[in-house]
Amino acid sequence: MIEGDVALTSLPQADGLSKPRPVILLLRMPPYGDWLICGVSTQIHQRVVGFDETIEPLHHDFAHSGLKAASLIRLGFLAVLPSNQFLGIISSISREHRMRLLQRLSAFLTNEAR
Repeated sequence: MIEGDVALTSLPQADGLSKPRPVILLLRMPPYGDWLICGVSTQIHQRVVGFDETIEPLHHDFAHSGLKAASLIRLGFLAVLPSNQFLGIISSISREHRMRLLQRLSAFLTNEAR
C-alpha cells in the first residue's frame, strides 16, 4: 500500500452496520504507520463546496481510480486505520491529486479556508 491508493475497508454506516467502502489513503501517520484515510461516496449531493471533491468519468484520474461511478471524495469523513483493516487495493489517484486533497485539508485545519 502506498499514499494515493484507493482501498476497500469496512466502514460503519448510518444504520450502525458496516459495509466495504472505498477510501483514499492520504498519509501514513506516526508512530505506527497507520493510515489517514478519507471516505469516498457516490452521494454527490452531499458535497461540501470548496472542501469535498468530485471525481467523475471525465476527470483525468477517474480511469485509474478503480471507481465504478462518479464519486465524492469526502475530506470531512476522516479516519486513521491500521494496515490490517484494509480488504484490498482497488487502484490509485495521482500524486498531484492526493497533494491537492492534503493542501485543502491543511488549509481548513489551519483556518486558512474558513
